Amino acid sequence: MPTRTPDATSVTSWVADAAMAPSMHNAQPWRFHYSRAEGVLSLRMDPARTMPHSDPSTRGLHIGCGAALFNLRVAAAHAGWEAQTRLMPEGSDRELLAVTAFVQAGGSDDIAGLYPAVHRRHTSREPFSDETVPDAVLDGLRGAARAEGARLDLPGDWQIETLLELVRDAEHAEELSAGVREEISRWIAGTDSARPEGIPSYALGPRRYDGRAPVRDFAGGHRVEGRGSAVFERSPCLAVLGTREDEREDWLRAGQAMERVLLRATLDGLSTSLNSQALEWPELRWAVRDPASRTGHPQMLIRLGYGPEAPATPRRPVSEVLVVT
Repeated sequence: MPTRTPDATSVTSWVADAAMAPSMHNAQPWRFHYSRAEGVLSLRMDPARTMPHSDPSTRGLHIGCGAALFNLRVAAAHAGWEAQTRLMPEGSDRELLAVTAFVQAGGSDDIAGLYPAVHRRHTSREPFSDETVPDAVLDGLRGAARAEGARLDLPGDWQIETLLELVRDAEHAEELSAGVREEISRWIAGTDSARPEGIPSYALGPRRYDGRAPVRDFAGGHRVEGRGSAVFERSPCLAVLGTREDEREDWLRAGQAMERVLLRATLDGLSTSLNSQALEWPELRWAVRDPASRTGHPQMLIRLGYGPEAPATPRRPVSEVLVVT
């Protein structure tokens, strides 16, 4: 009896869900190809969406693609299929990141329950309240990271001070780098609501008038019509997602772990934002490491808290990111 494979309509829907993942500057650096004959979906990087100055190693690109891969797994599980994924298939094709086959599942995959968060999760650049995130919720987020082979560390007060100093150092380095500033400008969509990528002006959030939350100001000091200022948290709740190793496969795993954490946080009623500024500079990324942690390679800084619902950012049409043959 031939093995049943999902139809193209289902896979198209899952890819649309996958594309809801966060990515560096919302560049959406993924491409998919589904072979109906083989029933295999390939995930590839989009070289036109790399950032040679901000992300020369493509670590950030891999993390974004890993997040999309996790959303794909969630969407397939929600539809009753198990996504069996192989990362970094052998071969010389560097752009090929993963191949996924699908088998009908018995409905026991716990990630299916995360599906409602796929379209609710949005990066927030708004202030969060001073309400403390309960330990039980944080423990659940740690478990989400562990389930994907990563670790989520919650720094203590003195470590948070160090992290905030490193983010400030990164902000200063960014100001001095014309190449980095140019790349950021490329992905600021401004008021062009028709642009299906980048960060539109409505999602920039307010300027930080006071407070210490590490929220990246993508406007770079430039005036944005209608943008106000606000007081952010004095004591932000921060988490560092890390992995034991630091190869391309680890970056893809980190992306999947990051998205699992974000979806779990969304269902728990939390707002989240991502900050990779200090991790984009090798000397600062090394300093982000917690020497007491068993995870030697930090991959993402995540800010957690309770805040207003964040707006959705645009996404490319599925027809631009998926080819079916």
